[in-house]
Amino acid sequence: MAKQDFRTEHDSMGELQVPADALWGAQTQRAVDNFPVSGRPMPRGFIRALGLVKAAAATVNADLGLLPKGRAASIRKAAMAVADGTHDAQFPVDIFQTGSGTSSNMNANEVIATLASRAARSKPVHPNDDVNLGQSSNDVVPTALRVSAQLATVDTLLPAIKHLRRVIDRRAKSLDKVTKTGRTHLMDAMPLTFGQEFGAWSAQLASAQARIEDCLKRLRRLPIGGTAIGTGINADPRFDKAMAKALSSLAGSKFEAAENKFEGLASQDDAVELSGQLNVLAVALMKIANDLRWMNSGPLAGLGEVELPELQPGSSIMPGKVNPVLPEAVAMVCAQVMGHNAAITIAGQSGNFQLNVMLPLIASNLLDSINLLANSMRLLADKVIAGLKVRQDVVAGALQRNPILVTALNPVIGYEKAAAIAKQAYAQQRPVLEVAVELTGMAEDELARLLDPVALTRGGVSRGATTGPK
Repeated sequence: MAKQDFRTEHDSMGELQVPADALWGAQTQRAVDNFPVSGRPMPRGFIRALGLVKAAAATVNADLGLLPKGRAASIRKAAMAVADGTHDAQFPVDIFQTGSGTSSNMNANEVIATLASRAARSKPVHPNDDVNLGQSSNDVVPTALRVSAQLATVDTLLPAIKHLRRVIDRRAKSLDKVTKTGRTHLMDAMPLTFGQEFGAWSAQLASAQARIEDCLKRLRRLPIGGTAIGTGINADPRFDKAMAKALSSLAGSKFEAAENKFEGLASQDDAVELSGQLNVLAVALMKIANDLRWMNSGPLAGLGEVELPELQPGSSIMPGKVNPVLPEAVAMVCAQVMGHNAAITIAGQSGNFQLNVMLPLIASNLLDSINLLANSMRLLADKVIAGLKVRQDVVAGALQRNPILVTALNPVIGYEKAAAIAKQAYAQQRPVLEVAVELTGMAEDELARLLDPVALTRGGVSRGATTGPK
């Protein structure tokens, strides 16, 4: 292995060695040395947001007359290159770092300063005095957290929810006249259509979407301009609103300046709220995934109502076995999101006085949850629900033998006589209609009308003549 070259850098704590080809400086290197915890750097979406914040700050500081326009232009260009992902390899700081995220903020400041200095060809651009002008890690990091979470939600998550809903709705419409046995407690219940069953999934997702969209009204409030503790020390009083406007333009999404900067630094309730709604979405997706697994179970000894697309061999030892691998993957994603939510909840309450000190964890887990959910929803839509097939013979056979159909006779013959019919039909493995004719003496065509599964999916109360007392 070739020997790595180093250069000497310094900060307020003294000198240290930095890889010669690294764009970062001393403070980033200290973080690299101090936090070899997970080997996982901050996610792409967060680095993008940091770049956008620094680009917006350069523009605003120049407009306010606080930064020479030429230097500001160099900083902005370098910051946008960071936002675009050109220099992701220059952001090695571990997720598990200082709780304020200072190391990541300084990582951005140092990389951008190096790039801008090369472009400026004049006085070197300083990471603190120029790139970080009017800012503190304590307002930059929670701002980048909010920007990255909102962009991921708007650009990735919400479109994925809408896509899954469209696919479900399309399949629901195509199967709206196919009646099946309903189930409660995993036991046979009254009939419904596949359209109604799928429609419930779509309604869950619509509610989840509405909750998430409502969260964004609070998430978009940025604490930038609060600097160290929320008072705005060393920041121009006009900085916060100008930053929100500049970020909205750069990111293509609406942001606004938080009225109370102390709240935005000390608490991360808006991020915790979004995480909670991602948790609800995970609950809905877990339900959908498990319904699909149950419906697909078998093909002989399970429910066998549907056949999911065959994606890969299911066993290394049992030839011909095919498993519902994607619903299983979705269920694991949901479990991970639920775990992330628990961690974010703990991190959210870790605000001591004027600063939350688990910001990198919140940012990382939020973005991971958003990306996992978005990716898994598209896969579930395109590789499972779009191509599933209903096993009409299995569904119809189970429905015909379903003793619970007798529920429709309650208003006509009473609960106790209906229960006797159901028990006898199940014990003798005979159709409910056949047993009902024997035990009630009612006309077969009248009973057939009352027990029609399609009619029963429409609800309401069945009324009919009886041949004697109930």
